[in-house]
Amino acid sequence: MPEINAGDTAFIMIATAMVLLMTVPGLAMFYGGMVRAKSTLNMIMMSFGAMVVVSLVWVTYGYSVTFGPAIGSGDWSLLGNPATYWGLGSIMNPESMAINGGYYPIPALSFVAFQGVFAVITVALISGAIADRVRFGPWLLFAAIWGTVVYLPVSRAVFYFGDENGEQGGFIGATLGAIDFAGGTAVHINSGIAALALVIVLGKRVGFGKTPMRPSNLPLVMIGAGLLWFGWFGFNAGSALGANGVAAIAFINTITATSAAVLAWLLTEKIRDGHATSLGAASGVVAGLVAITPACASVDTWGAIAIGLIAGVLCALAVGLKYRFGYDDSLDVVGVHLVGGIVGTILIGFFEAFNGAGIFYGGDASQLIAQIQGVAIVMVYTFVMTLIIGGLLVKFAGFRASNEQELQGVDLALQAESAYDFSDAGSKGVSA
Repeated sequence: MPEINAGDTAFIMIATAMVLLMTVPGLAMFYGGMVRAKSTLNMIMMSFGAMVVVSLVWVTYGYSVTFGPAIGSGDWSLLGNPATYWGLGSIMNPESMAINGGYYPIPALSFVAFQGVFAVITVALISGAIADRVRFGPWLLFAAIWGTVVYLPVSRAVFYFGDENGEQGGFIGATLGAIDFAGGTAVHINSGIAALALVIVLGKRVGFGKTPMRPSNLPLVMIGAGLLWFGWFGFNAGSALGANGVAAIAFINTITATSAAVLAWLLTEKIRDGHATSLGAASGVVAGLVAITPACASVDTWGAIAIGLIAGVLCALAVGLKYRFGYDDSLDVVGVHLVGGIVGTILIGFFEAFNGAGIFYGGDASQLIAQIQGVAIVMVYTFVMTLIIGGLLVKFAGFRASNEQELQGVDLALQAESAYDFSDAGSKGVSA
């Protein structure tokens, strides 16, 4: 058994803080600037709400369900026993080490915290799709239920590789052998397909497709995108669970693919619309980050560039699908996170460079097939379960705000406050 390494432990704790920063303030500002002014605070609060609710779910029973010994016995390790580490139980001490298919030289609690912030941001990402039209209380209830029923089993399927006793790991990562280094399936496809299901259940905003619904604060969007990119280095490199060469590969690929995606998005905008926008640049950042997440430790520089370019173009085109198919994905969670996650996850089958599994690097189609299977399993399970959860909350918990509340603005109607005070506009010689 290795000893706890101070450098690796510090690295993981810093990475954890960076991932938490991705949710608040990063995602909160990114989404808060993209919505209309009358919904800004509600949007930011949804990220805050996801953070506090999912954190409590995670430390009470979520970690145990995801990384604990399986309930029952057999070849399928679908769920861990929530009682094993209830309230973190036996691992709430400085001597416990992280175990996931083997020992890591970091405290178990640092691994708990790192995986917990992944759960937080996955739920928070969904909120962008349903902006402007949901009530805050039912959103908190959704975060707790969806985090438990959907995120925990999917995360186990992708990220759990067994315990010190040789228990079978999750069926997507361990059994199928699908590669997802930092969350392309568990985080982005998971949240993206859930967003699609939820907007179908909730319906469109009043005036969707007819009334302009422009971002209220583009500088806030750009700052949020910058914070997301900064925090994403913890997201990707931290998934190496140590300050090592794998982390360095993930780190440099996070720069490379994201830069390529921004240029590809802006070029697509220029060709399609005649101009490249700041919102496009910010969206390109996120698209590139999403796509490289599952592949960041599996591809070389050319693979990272290819993934970024492909994701930038396809995500830029995909955000317009909501108008063609009539689903109201407010902030393009489907177009960016679902499409970007699918692109990055599947392209591993072509560009995996270090084990010769990628088709372009001498491999056969087996890795590609495993990647497609992993994507399909997550999409089907999450879509069906989110339809059920969302439908029940709409029917019994008043999830959807009323038309009157939406038209007034959910900030004022439901929270009795406003993000911007224009009461002094036109004073002191400034014309109204």
